[in-house]
Amino acid sequence: MPDSLGPDLSGGVAAYLSAQESKTLLRFITCGSVDDGKSTLIGRLLYDSKLIFEDQLATLENDSRKHGTTGEDMDFALLVDGLEAEREQGITIDVAYRFFATDKRKFIVADTPGHEEYTRNMATGASTADLAVVLVDARKGLLEQTRRHSHIVSLLGIRSIVLAINKIDLMDHDQAVFDSIVADYIEFAEQFGFDEVRAIPMSARYGDNVSSRSASMPWYEGPTLIEHLETVAIADPALDLPFRLPVQLVVRPDPEFRGFAGQIASGTVAVGDNVVVAKTGKSSRVSAIVTVDGNLESAREGQAVTLVLEDEVDVSRGNMLVAPDARPYVADQFQAHVIWFGENALMPGRSYVLRTETDSTNATLTALKYSIDVNSLTHQASKQLEKNEIGVCNFATGSPLAFDAYRDNRTTGNFILVDRLTNATVGAGMIDHPLRRADNVHWQAIDVTREARADLKHQKPSVLWFTGLSGSGKSTIANLVEKRLHVQGRHTVLLDGDNVRHGLNKDLGFTEADRVENIRRVAEVAKLMTDAGLIVLVSFISPFRSERKLARDMMAPGEFIEIFVDTPLEECARRDPKGLYKKAIAGDLANFTGISSPYEEPETPELHLKTLGADPDSLAVEIEDFLSQHDSRCRSGD
Repeated sequence: MPDSLGPDLSGGVAAYLSAQESKTLLRFITCGSVDDGKSTLIGRLLYDSKLIFEDQLATLENDSRKHGTTGEDMDFALLVDGLEAEREQGITIDVAYRFFATDKRKFIVADTPGHEEYTRNMATGASTADLAVVLVDARKGLLEQTRRHSHIVSLLGIRSIVLAINKIDLMDHDQAVFDSIVADYIEFAEQFGFDEVRAIPMSARYGDNVSSRSASMPWYEGPTLIEHLETVAIADPALDLPFRLPVQLVVRPDPEFRGFAGQIASGTVAVGDNVVVAKTGKSSRVSAIVTVDGNLESAREGQAVTLVLEDEVDVSRGNMLVAPDARPYVADQFQAHVIWFGENALMPGRSYVLRTETDSTNATLTALKYSIDVNSLTHQASKQLEKNEIGVCNFATGSPLAFDAYRDNRTTGNFILVDRLTNATVGAGMIDHPLRRADNVHWQAIDVTREARADLKHQKPSVLWFTGLSGSGKSTIANLVEKRLHVQGRHTVLLDGDNVRHGLNKDLGFTEADRVENIRRVAEVAKLMTDAGLIVLVSFISPFRSERKLARDMMAPGEFIEIFVDTPLEECARRDPKGLYKKAIAGDLANFTGISSPYEEPETPELHLKTLGADPDSLAVEIEDFLSQHDSRCRSGD
């Protein structure tokens, strides 16, 4: 073990810490397929750098006997595989960050999962890395997960790769094996345009070519892994990029002070500099840069600051202060590469919460342009994106976002997608560019408002959304309700699922993707009709909660009334008014709700109608009474 790897405390702790502060920092990630030796490699680096305390070493020896997979030797993977589940399964599940240092440089390494199930964790680790160590088991060569991880690190902007051909000792240190794997990887990765791919044969278990050279591979004349990590160039592109400060907080401790706090995403700023509010184009000048350690004359990328401006300009969380001569895009439609993590497929028409560095808005996938085969990198026509797939998509957001293309700025060009129902992170995106139609389409000012139209009709616009299984009685009850409202002089329209599919939605089938688009279109129509001041009755199976929530969120508060027409599946099948259940049970009708396609019952509908033993007319009266009371509550402001 080279002495240069151990921390030198001969000059005292203070001197040691001071020396550490002056060293450059390299963030890197280890990735690859399951059991390629990622955790073992990091454990070896920590061990060789003498950053393991005696009690940790004793624990490692004990754990190696209990959980280890290396016989009598210490299992270095256990240094970073901290979860009990990881030790039991022998795989990495979570992202483990570890720090170590040599005389020349400091390092933060992210050990990321190789298992396909935890691709999201791997993407998390890669998002802040400068370099990726892609491990390959010399016995297996390139695997699908090796290719997937290489693709992901290229999408996330990593330009330096170490191709670590691990477990070469199990192939008798054969140079031909090494050369063959390197040739395969170089051919595969050519399309990614990496700046550098450094291939190193090694055995992480025994430390060969990790921190010391291996006598077993005299044919290899390149650097060890640690030598390469110590000398590889670290670019700092964020410092050279235009100034960006995503605003995280408006600071108002008293009426005399108003500042805009956040972490500088790129570039530099100084007192006296002109800045622009990205979303509004309003300009001002920086009068002060405030930090917890006192005021600064200038600040740079990575620093947390509060900017005070000379003028009273409107800036809120989610907006961005930027350089006036190099502004970001501001648009509500864009194209992006997406890595999908969700259990349920990503499909056009479905709505999610999109979150950027500081902003959050609703977003709808308007088009899935293609998915990418991780093995061949070919573009494939797809109707949906399955878990762990990568695709190129178009999005429309509920409000404009300020952003850069990811290739230009990793911090201001990324986003995540969050499931609106579960709050789970289901996707990560890298923005390619805004769509031109986002610049060409503008809201037209209209003098006659929706409130004026509603006042003319003397009614409150609303959407009565009837949902339930086929044969539950939705259309029958909705028809009766509309008749009763018509008698009262209310202005209504009834949108029925079957009727709409004869016109507006006649191009749609009954796949999950088509059902999502079916409901999205109907919700848009219902919104337009409420703008006209109408009471809209929508009778659709609408089997998915996410689409019903999408429809609800389109409407003004209090306008969406979800009515669950609850009829047991057995009763619906017994009624079978259209003969569809018989066909579905026989296997002659695919994607039929309740039989071969799921129905997600409403969790908190405004009205829950149980139809067994109930008369449709009495249920219609119940809805009429509810609507009357609802309107009264809305008028009173309750």
